Amino acid sequence: MFVPEIFGRNGFDEFFDHPFDMHRPPMPPMKTDVKETETGFTLLIDLPGVKKEDVQAELHDGQLTITASTQRNNDEQDENGKYIRRERFSGTYSRSFYIGKDITETDIKAKFTDGVLKLDIPKKEPANPTKKLISIDD
Repeated sequence: MFVPEIFGRNGFDEFFDHPFDMHRPPMPPMKTDVKETETGFTLLIDLPGVKKEDVQAELHDGQLTITASTQRNNDEQDENGKYIRRERFSGTYSRSFYIGKDITETDIKAKFTDGVLKLDIPKKEPANPTKKLISIDD
């Protein structure tokens, strides 16, 4: 049915969609638990189905970016070797956290176990904690 555009979609979009696309799940977000302790923060990031070698943590200008990629290949054959079904999925997703410019990559401790990335990030005081006052005119 062709209807005016509602919520960013119109009838022509649905006409050209593949019938099974609406049932395909998107890449899952990186579900993250953040816990504050006396000495720092602990991040627990769920990465189900991702291998350790496919996870990358990068620190740049106080921004910690976690990137994970995955590739799945489900091939099934009958007894004659003919394909009955072939499905492939690959994707990359990332998430960023601002942790401050005073934290270095050597301060962060990372461990990947059973599809969960654990990052321990210490609390640090700024290197130069001097106050900068702003003059207020009359």
